[in-house]
Amino acid sequence: MKRYRSATLATPVLALMTVLSAAPLVAQAPPTETEVGIAQLVLTMVPANGGAKLTVSTPAFANMSDIPFENTQYKGNAFPGLAWAGAPRAAKSYVVIMQDTDALRNGAPILHWTMFNIPSTVTKLDAGMTAPPVGATNGPNVRGATSPYMGPRTPAGPKHRYHLQVFALDKQLAADAITTFEALTGAMKDHVLASGQVVGLGQFMTPAPPE
Repeated sequence: MKRYRSATLATPVLALMTVLSAAPLVAQAPPTETEVGIAQLVLTMVPANGGAKLTVSTPAFANMSDIPFENTQYKGNAFPGLAWAGAPRAAKSYVVIMQDTDALRNGAPILHWTMFNIPSTVTKLDAGMTAPPVGATNGPNVRGATSPYMGPRTPAGPKHRYHLQVFALDKQLAADAITTFEALTGAMKDHVLASGQVVGLGQFMTPAPPE
């Protein structure tokens, strides 16, 4: 009888040990309480006239949840998709800007991606998008002018916040003049009718593939 009971108990004990060994021993820390680059977030620097808000979402993750590795430089770098609603009828174009405010490069948040002159009739960018909609242009990021989506490559340590911001403008921008981040935000100033964002959390992938 004793042997029978030992064998019976072994199965759930082994199952529990298997689950525990498969689980990560240490979860990655959440973002730090302070965002070092929040003062240079475009939503902060170029507020909407009257403070009008857009509702922004992505099918890939909920606000303030983890960005899938498929949407990062670690694995695939696929665009996660983006949609927005609530723009005023006077909107003539949209700008999208992605910044990492938990890291600074040359004294500013890391600029991952910008796109401008998105037509006012477009309120959704499909997941996996590889080229801008007709009329729109990829703007500058840390790699230079006219750069495509560059997903996170979060270093080890606390998770980082990635702000995907959308701005409804009352005009189109002069495409040939937008070669730098400063030129883009300067052209946007006093022309933002409404804005909003969705924030994703980037994390370190281990083992990390080579860049």
